Amino acid sequence: MTYLDRVNSPADVKKMTAEELKGLAADIREGILKRDSLIGGHVGPNLGFVEATLALHYVFNSPEDKIVYDVSHQCYAHKMITGRKNGFLNPDDYAKISGYTNPHESEHDHFVIGHTSTSVSLASGLAKARDLKGEKYNVIAVIGDGSLSGGEALEGLDFAGSELGTNFIVVVNDNQMSIAENHGGLYNNLKQLRESNGKAETNLFKALGYDYLYVADGNDIEALIAAFRQVKDSTKPVVVHLNTLKGKGYKPAEEHKEPWHWSVPFDVKSGEKTADFGGGENYNDLTYDFLLNKIRESDAGKGGKVAVLTAGTPGVFGFTPERRAELGSHYIDVGIAEEHAVAMASALAKGGCRPVFCVYSSFIQRTYDQLSQDLAINSNPAVILVFGAGLSPMDATHLGCFDMAMAANIPNIVYLTPATKEEYLAMLEWGMTQTERPVIIRVPGEVVSDGAAMKAEAAEVKRLNVVEKGEGVAILAVGDFLELGRQAAAKLKEKGIHATVAAVRCVSEPDDAALAELAKTHKVAVTLEDGVLDGGFGEKVARYYGATALKVLAYGGRKEFTDREPLDEIYRKNRLEPEMIAEDVLKLLEA
Repeated sequence: MTYLDRVNSPADVKKMTAEELKGLAADIREGILKRDSLIGGHVGPNLGFVEATLALHYVFNSPEDKIVYDVSHQCYAHKMITGRKNGFLNPDDYAKISGYTNPHESEHDHFVIGHTSTSVSLASGLAKARDLKGEKYNVIAVIGDGSLSGGEALEGLDFAGSELGTNFIVVVNDNQMSIAENHGGLYNNLKQLRESNGKAETNLFKALGYDYLYVADGNDIEALIAAFRQVKDSTKPVVVHLNTLKGKGYKPAEEHKEPWHWSVPFDVKSGEKTADFGGGENYNDLTYDFLLNKIRESDAGKGGKVAVLTAGTPGVFGFTPERRAELGSHYIDVGIAEEHAVAMASALAKGGCRPVFCVYSSFIQRTYDQLSQDLAINSNPAVILVFGAGLSPMDATHLGCFDMAMAANIPNIVYLTPATKEEYLAMLEWGMTQTERPVIIRVPGEVVSDGAAMKAEAAEVKRLNVVEKGEGVAILAVGDFLELGRQAAAKLKEKGIHATVAAVRCVSEPDDAALAELAKTHKVAVTLEDGVLDGGFGEKVARYYGATALKVLAYGGRKEFTDREPLDEIYRKNRLEPEMIAEDVLKLLEA
């Protein structure tokens, strides 16, 4: 890596010739592939934006000039030339840097960003702050074409293009892909612009008040430098539209863009994956098979028409291109537009369909108003399947531990937390057949089967399910934490305490009758939930027992943003270990 060795800051990039920059781009791609091949990461987006990153830093003066990256899926090259290359070249340093921009790492990063469609709004605030203070510097928002479908992106573009009237540069990284294919009418205009070399009469960006510049080869370093020089120090908002190749420089990622958006570890030479987090029975397949069967039943005239929605993340339930084709018109990808997905699901239910919206826990956070206003107030019976939920070792931007506290406290929403395959399928069946209320189901991680049949009816899916009957201590475990509850009970049994263990199936509506019955023979209630405690199920139980002699120990996660913290450490500091739980219970009983 002869060129990257010479680069420790953007100032070093500025000293290079065009040919040297091309060599640097090759070195950077090698570094990206090295890191991603060992620990996984966003391959395609980063490989495609290397030249643009170098050109930005060659022309502009970061950090005085502010570059704001949307999603940060394309920030790896930026990190490598702003003092963090060892985080890509040295395996011992991989854990020291985030996969997203982070101002705690470098003055060249301005925001912690991991969700889409944010850069234009954030950058417009920086530009307005600059103008109010009478300062002079460039503000550049980098945004991918996939992120343009997000409401916040359009809101930001609408405001900045017409209201700022000063220096504001939007770099659109158009690689013709979201995670999968793009969806939505604005992409027809991007296509027109690409096919006309930026000269199409219809131009979304010009309509919003921007000057416009098109770069036909967004991986041509010299063309990029020329374009950025042209817009540097502009006195009004301008869009620089780059036609880039996702996965540039790595043949497997160029040819198969969707699976290489993000990848588990892989062999660079062959492109074969070296890690597999799947294997065995999984909820992707179970859910797909269930929904496909429901679609076939609906097409045969049995029940309402089924609609399956995702928001730019078809991998959420393993919706491969082949499976999407099999679902046919029943499958709806709204693009990166979770708010729209929730509202549309509500209206689909109102129209007599049976909508199921599949979404990651981290991304359901984007939809609070739609969950409340469009869905819950109207009591429309849409089903939302929340995937990837719980305490996790993910980046701070992609945590999935807030969904229950957020959504289970909205009136009219039934929030279900299955622990087993049988519970999950019964809840899904009930959710898709009942017509009274919206239902959210928190999809478990690993498939656990107890062989116990469960009726798909309201009384059953909401019932506190006692799986081990004891006395004195009652352990109420939410969803996946049922096994933790069993383990804690086993530790207590070693101390002569035979605890009751119960699976909490519904966190939005505690089973008051069951709680009242437990109070007759128990002194302590322990709640276990795989999410934040504040606003969680434990608080509901503590409130119920508040006027009684029964004491409550609530276990879950602290209200905090963890950042790539090992899961065992998260469990340990929150005392989510069987031995610790048993220890706390014994102390309380002895007090």
